[in-house]
Amino acid sequence: MFLRSLRAAALAGAALAAAGPAQAAYPDKPISLVVPFPAGSGTDAVGRIFAAELGNILGQQVVVENKPGANATIAANYVARAKPDGYTLFVTTNTSHSAAPFLMKNVPYDPVKDFTPIARGGNLPFILVVNPQRPYKSVQDLIDYARKNPGRVTYATGNSTGIVAGGTLARRANIDILHVPYKGTPQALTDLVGGQVDFMFTDLASGLPFVQSGQLRALAVSTAERSTIVPDLPSMREAGVADFDLNSWNGYFGPAGLPPEIVAKLNAAINQIVTNPDVRKRLAGLGFDAFSGTPEDFAKFVSAQRDLWGKLIKDAGIQPQ
Repeated sequence: MFLRSLRAAALAGAALAAAGPAQAAYPDKPISLVVPFPAGSGTDAVGRIFAAELGNILGQQVVVENKPGANATIAANYVARAKPDGYTLFVTTNTSHSAAPFLMKNVPYDPVKDFTPIARGGNLPFILVVNPQRPYKSVQDLIDYARKNPGRVTYATGNSTGIVAGGTLARRANIDILHVPYKGTPQALTDLVGGQVDFMFTDLASGLPFVQSGQLRALAVSTAERSTIVPDLPSMREAGVADFDLNSWNGYFGPAGLPPEIVAKLNAAINQIVTNPDVRKRLAGLGFDAFSGTPEDFAKFVSAQRDLWGKLIKDAGIQPQ
């Protein structure tokens, strides 16, 4: 009897060893949230709020990791190559997933196949801002001045939305303006305030503080309709530029192959964040329109936006670099 019991215990122990250790519930260690833009950018500011809230909901620290450069493709490629275990996440915009494949000749990842869509975060509306020492006080003033001074008006860019918006304005208004690219929005805004460049399209989160302090003048929002966040600013269409409607979306991804149960948990957390009235108020103060949905809806949106931005870039006459 004793030998039989000992044998049974040994067999049970072998079975447990073969099964391996039980997996810990996700997450059981800190999560990295990769941001493809510098600290101080709109996506960074919004991402840090989401990171803190995600940490509270998930019970683990969510650490923001900035990896700026190359139209967000450095960060995107880093995430695409990461282990799909839920500990490397990506908060990004149309720059990496909609525009970079058409702005650059060589992008080392597929924006659809190499990522797992988790959830939308919302939209970052853009505004056209100018140095207040410049003589133009409206979009039409800017256009008229540029027509009288071809090649002398400069516009700064720190991301793909700014690049496409500037190119679209040049094409729609038939003006010759000089593009001055920067690695990120904060540096571009600094030079705009300092008078080194004439104007730029920037996200509200980054540009609004400069407008409120009087260091910059806002002329319009980059969409066809007015924004509820800055209702006093005219739309580009109202300002006299037809067929101008650009917005920057924000969303969360993991590497391709992220397990469905982790996607579901993260999606539920992000939806909880964007429906929290206090968080929504804080995000709106940054110029961010927060909302979300299902992973499936986000996946369809990403594919549609890639096609849309490809057309916008082609129509603006922007050649890949």
